[in-house]
Amino acid sequence: MMKRTWFLSVYALAVLLAMSGFLWQPCFFIYGDGACVASVPLLKDMPFSIHFIHSVQKTPVLENLVAKANGSGFELLSTKYQSFGVGLPFMKSEGEFREEGDYYIFDHMNRWFPKLSLRTGVGTELTVQAEGREYRLYEQFPPGTKIDLFVAPFYERFFYGTVKK
Repeated sequence: MMKRTWFLSVYALAVLLAMSGFLWQPCFFIYGDGACVASVPLLKDMPFSIHFIHSVQKTPVLENLVAKANGSGFELLSTKYQSFGVGLPFMKSEGEFREEGDYYIFDHMNRWFPKLSLRTGVGTELTVQAEGREYRLYEQFPPGTKIDLFVAPFYERFFYGTVKK
């Protein structure tokens, strides 16, 4: 009987240690209105993109980013858009600018963000693409809904909203 109790104790400890490693695994989170839309484990840096229709210019914008597996947040690599407008990069110091067909592209922007807070809007069609999945946030949430993107240990999925981000 003592052997069995010892075995179960060792087994339970092994499971707890394995689970604690998983719980500390950095993840890419998308939250909308306090609800978890996605949590993607980051075994390495993960590229993703944000697509939307510019609220003033009414033209498409594509932002390419990387979620950092070290938990530091996001790096904005490039932006692709069709017209100049409020909030869109245009200064040479912001990256390498080029025209490609009907689009303007800024590469090598290398901007860092610890987290991103976005909002759905009327006609903006806010969409995030990550790991081969497309999250059409504008279809899931009404205009004006706050969308949070952040990198954190997996266990934060259980506590998000109780700790101020």
